[in-house]
Amino acid sequence: MIRAYYLYTGDDGHSHVKRGSVEPKHVIAAQSIMFKEDPPHSSMGWHNDPIPQYVLFLAGAIEFVTRTDETFVVQPGEVLIAVDHTGTGHTWRLVNDQPWIRAYVPFQTGADLHFVPD
Repeated sequence: MIRAYYLYTGDDGHSHVKRGSVEPKHVIAAQSIMFKEDPPHSSMGWHNDPIPQYVLFLAGAIEFVTRTDETFVVQPGEVLIAVDHTGTGHTWRLVNDQPWIRAYVPFQTGADLHFVPD
């Protein structure tokens, strides 16, 4: 199993996280892929994810915080499943001296993401 974090908007209008994993060996239809890099010590204030997407972490450790003070750190080789495109959102900041290198892979709303919560 591949470590994953499911970041979603709850019924209370706030972003929340479920920790778990994604099952390997499943094909999930993807629309596109975009690579992005931010320099060491970067951060971003409150925001939502624009579209449902996988964020594949290639380098850099990122700490996420929600308005309800849920905090989690995603490491290289792990996956963020971002579906909190409404509500109060989240922040992030790099917590090591590496750049944040990642790939964004959008998926269709309602797709079977093969996410298994802990």
